[in-house]
Amino acid sequence: MALDEKIISKAIIENFCRELIENLNVDVVVVGAGPAGLVCSYYLAKANLKTIVFERTLRPGGGIAGGGMMFNKIVVQQSALEILDELAIRYQKYYQDYYVADALEALGMLLAQTIKAGSKVYNLITVEDIMIRAEKITGVVINWSAVEMAKLHVDPLVVQSNYVVDATGHAAEIARIVERKIGPKLFTDTGNCIGEKPMWAEVAEDLILENTKEAYYNLFVAGMAANTVFGAPRMGPIFGGMFLSGRKAAQLIIQKAQSK
Repeated sequence: MALDEKIISKAIIENFCRELIENLNVDVVVVGAGPAGLVCSYYLAKANLKTIVFERTLRPGGGIAGGGMMFNKIVVQQSALEILDELAIRYQKYYQDYYVADALEALGMLLAQTIKAGSKVYNLITVEDIMIRAEKITGVVINWSAVEMAKLHVDPLVVQSNYVVDATGHAAEIARIVERKIGPKLFTDTGNCIGEKPMWAEVAEDLILENTKEAYYNLFVAGMAANTVFGAPRMGPIFGGMFLSGRKAAQLIIQKAQSK
């Protein structure tokens, strides 16, 4: 059978556009497909909440694929191993409560399990703004990342959602949009993003779970974005806190959704 390039193109365009139309109104939008964002979306999808993830880059995974300084291994503490077991990510004990996993395997399994659970992951799409109605976030404003990179004046589209998760890492991009657009109204001591502190893995890993919470009405922060918003240190290439933070953010959203 001869290949027909038109059919190949038609199959891609039709299926992508159909899925995107189906996902213009969802329960949760997760912004950032790093480990915290993907773990969060995995548990949300398992709870039957309609969840989509927007990742601005070509490759999902955030900093996990690079391991530490491009040595593609990650360290995970014992408290997060149950999540790795659930995702079928292999690991080896290194020392006391420290375990080592292959960074690329971790990313591959996490991404595959998230999609299998029912979450849709969109790469190469940037969230450039948010929607707020009655002082609550009600969705996000999206555009192609290529449009942003090329600095083209192209109007965006919108996706409505009940909740948004800022899992954009060190930049805390969605929380920054909130403070830029409506002023100091975040649920922090100052009303603004307090900012990331210098690296201190032990303190950061403890605080990341404490900081994983609602940062504005219907906006939850997870992963390094949580420590940036609430002013805690960074932690480097240890990822247990990222996995646990993603799960906690999902649990908080599930509880809030069930209470309505």
